[in-house]
Amino acid sequence: MESYRDTFQVETRGETHIIDITSRIKKIVKQSTLTSGIVNIALTGSTAGISTIEYEDGLIEDLKTAYEVIAPRHADYIHNQRWGDGNGYAHIRATITGQSTTIPFHDKSLQLGTWQQIILIDFDNRPRVREVIVHMVGE
Repeated sequence: MESYRDTFQVETRGETHIIDITSRIKKIVKQSTLTSGIVNIALTGSTAGISTIEYEDGLIEDLKTAYEVIAPRHADYIHNQRWGDGNGYAHIRATITGQSTTIPFHDKSLQLGTWQQIILIDFDNRPRVREVIVHMVGE
């Protein structure tokens, strides 16, 4: 069993900015020394998440609407009272989404469904530069 690790940065706009990072992950898998195994895609930070979705405009808007229902931006969060940064909703959304996902790969190809893409979602209330960690284990 071997491992391979890489990172890259993504500039975001915040406010539930959803970015398709599939092509960047595919490129890293192809460049790695591994042929088959699993790849974990993770973020540092507590106001962004990683997931998969069919990346099309209608569904992207539906997902944003769902997050607003689950953790409304303008609700009264104790976090905001304590820290005054106004991003309590971003922490809740990121916690629900999670900061990583793991996907198998075989013959240097991600094993994704036909309409499945890997996304980074920045929930914070300001633009950020996010670091994505790509850690692969396999052979």
